[in-house]
Amino acid sequence: MPTPLLRLVYICEFLLAMLTISAIWGQIGGQGHLDIMPWYDKLVLIVSLALVTVLGTVAAVSREKAWNSISLTCLMAAVLIVCAMGALTYYYHLHEDEESAEAESGVAMLLERAAPGRPA
Repeated sequence: MPTPLLRLVYICEFLLAMLTISAIWGQIGGQGHLDIMPWYDKLVLIVSLALVTVLGTVAAVSREKAWNSISLTCLMAAVLIVCAMGALTYYYHLHEDEESAEAESGVAMLLERAAPGRPA
């Protein structure tokens, strides 16, 4: 395959990987947790995982064996980035403010107190 066409394919793979990673992260980690994360945390992790994915593809296509040292290194880097994504999501899950989450969703919670002598 000609080199300019391969570059176009790799660019398309990178853009598709960014869209897919952001959609899957929102489904698995919960969109609410991603909404309270700073944009730069999400950007760095999504772009780095997409870049490692494309670099692993380039390493697998350009060598004689698909599973070579570079592609395995890219796989290990991808696993580490996914673990960082999970750790960051878990951090924001633990530190989210319940009051702000209720205010943002527009749902009010009404608690009734039972009068003395009346069952709850």
